[in-house]
Amino acid sequence: MKKKFTLEIASPCSQNFDKMIPNANGSFCNSCMKNVIDLSKKTNSEVARFISENKDRNICARLKTTQLKEEFQYNETSKINNLKYAAVVASILLASNMTGQEKVTVETEIGVPQPANYIVGKVANVQNIAEQSIIIKGKLLEAKTNKPFDRKIFSHLTLSINGSERVKVNSKTGYFSIPIKVLSGRDTLEVIVQSSNYYLSKTIPFNIEMVKGGILTQDIIVNEEDLSQAVILTLGGLGINYLPENNFRKS
Repeated sequence: MKKKFTLEIASPCSQNFDKMIPNANGSFCNSCMKNVIDLSKKTNSEVARFISENKDRNICARLKTTQLKEEFQYNETSKINNLKYAAVVASILLASNMTGQEKVTVETEIGVPQPANYIVGKVANVQNIAEQSIIIKGKLLEAKTNKPFDRKIFSHLTLSINGSERVKVNSKTGYFSIPIKVLSGRDTLEVIVQSSNYYLSKTIPFNIEMVKGGILTQDIIVNEEDLSQAVILTLGGLGINYLPENNFRKS
């Protein structure tokens, strides 16, 4: 039987996903002490399969806002049929193992232990990668006009660099000042521009030699088209809304 559903995040979370600790099951959020599953990069079929396998769990997830408008479906098989299938498989395996035991003679050999491989020498002193605190000052500008973004359309723009806290961009001048931390030897910065309706991640070049007195003067240039076509990512507790079949659009 097909199960059809939509997703919702009733109470979006304000935590920074990039600061969470990645692990085998997602990324661990220290704020709510839960794993957050990143569904934003999964296809519809992968999302549906994940929900079918975890539908009884309390899930915290990261989604694209476009996914909140999607309709998903998966095939739900009967538990009784699953049990019958498992019993048949177990019977086949048992019969196969018994037949194999009757026909195969197991010979035991005493293996000759192999010498372990060792390396002898001076242990190198691994230096920790230095982290430096700096302040980046500049303007967020639109590429074509080299002027601040239209504040009537792109209101309340904020900026985050290298996972820093978001700071407000001056809607009139485009000016910003943001404290960040950078690792020595790094030659790029990860910039996130967002507002209530827009989101854009951008990589820009970085040269530590341009930092003077702990301050880097750096304008950030963004194409309006890239920002207007960006997709917002939303974090929070995942809600699953199962819908009647007659309420669904035909594919």
